[in-house]
Amino acid sequence: MTQPKFEEKFIQAGAHKVRCLFAGEGKDVVFLHGWGCDASAFLFAANFLKDEFRVTLVDFSGFGGSGAPDYPYGVPDYADETLAVLGALGVRRACFVGHSFGGRVCLELAARRGEHVKALVLVDSAGLKPRRGLKYQVKVLLHKALKRIGLKGLKGSADYRQLSPLMKETFKKVVNYDQTPLLCHILCPTAIFWGKDDRETPMYMARKLCRGIADSAMFTLDGGHFAFAEDRAEFLEILRAFLRGVAE
Repeated sequence: MTQPKFEEKFIQAGAHKVRCLFAGEGKDVVFLHGWGCDASAFLFAANFLKDEFRVTLVDFSGFGGSGAPDYPYGVPDYADETLAVLGALGVRRACFVGHSFGGRVCLELAARRGEHVKALVLVDSAGLKPRRGLKYQVKVLLHKALKRIGLKGLKGSADYRQLSPLMKETFKKVVNYDQTPLLCHILCPTAIFWGKDDRETPMYMARKLCRGIADSAMFTLDGGHFAFAEDRAEFLEILRAFLRGVAE
């Protein structure tokens, strides 16, 4: 049997285009990557599933092969654009798999546009307000004090400094958006995968997501924030079993 290849398509979204990859037939599964990544992050998982499902991978605006957003996006903007792009591909309802920032978009879709979400897979997802220690609070106060007296303030991370002005504003809108109030509105079956050693989105966030989402279950993986790639055999087997169950 000939293995289906991934097709590439660019969908117009405002003044820019969004790149998508897709393959296979069957129930729809959509993969949404993390900040600073692109569709290739989940390519191994999509390749694993494409003989059984129709898989779609999206490069968010500002990443990979997609153009920059027309204005500074927030998470709701990314969610709306994702649905519009999928609609252009004929995907009306799907199981969504999101890592980190992609998980933020998944949360938004499931809570506010739940009719389009059959099931949810959150992988070391962002979206919850992090606990901040004294060191962080002192750093914030110092930054604000420097800004008040006309200085530039403290520098952000190296990754942040490399962003374009538009993507810096997008980044700030994204990271300051606490999605905790949305959790109680997520009613679809949800699988939560988490790296045991994740320091970017620590394990307490996984437990909070599991408590907040009614129909959810948590699975731990060996590794850190990218444990889904580090412990991929375990991730793929559980992911496929979950998708088979919700596709029935």
